[in-house]
Amino acid sequence: MKSILVVEDEAKIAQIARDYLEHAGYTVTVAYDGTSALEIVRRQAPDLMILDLGLPGMDGLDVTRALRRTDAAKGYDIPIIMLTARGDESDKLVGLALGADDYMVKPFSPKELVARVRAVLRRSEAPAPATNDIRVGDLIIDIPRMKVSVAGVPLDLTHTEFELLATMARQPGRIFTRAQLLDAARGVSFESYERAIDAHIKNLRRKLEPNPNEPRYILTVYGVGYKFMDKG
Repeated sequence: MKSILVVEDEAKIAQIARDYLEHAGYTVTVAYDGTSALEIVRRQAPDLMILDLGLPGMDGLDVTRALRRTDAAKGYDIPIIMLTARGDESDKLVGLALGADDYMVKPFSPKELVARVRAVLRRSEAPAPATNDIRVGDLIIDIPRMKVSVAGVPLDLTHTEFELLATMARQPGRIFTRAQLLDAARGVSFESYERAIDAHIKNLRRKLEPNPNEPRYILTVYGVGYKFMDKG
């Protein structure tokens, strides 16, 4: 049975999350502040954390920073779903850049929270591909040879476009900020301005998507960045 740590200082919200997650078959522990959350992680190593950014004292961003340092030292990476107040876009972007896997805006649907937990756990548990190809429908991404085809038709992608596509396709459903995609394209000829990502995504969609105005593969997460379609 998978274990979930809910870190939320509002008791009512924490209880609702706990009730729905336990009903869905998860073991749930609740922490009401960041310091307690980190101690529980050290003792119990939960499978996933639901983390409110607006915690008193040590806030959710501080918890994420500390947790990612611990993860790096111990060689594991606990998935994090952030809970943010409506309008906290800057905190949301920082949280994702620090390594959070998903986010939800308060007030949220408890049923959607359970669905997000399942999706993030599914992605984190996905086995490594048996080959170096990524296949989604009629799309094939040949990583070693840096080649992409759709329905057997090869696409003429630039190095940057390939790097952006491969980065997102390796983790379908994960939200990438523009800054993260910019980092993924480091080492190639690339503008330093994050908004340049939008132009490259536009060109990539024009080559990749059957209808670039209604993208199937590369989806926009408004106010945040982009993600590759979730195969699940």
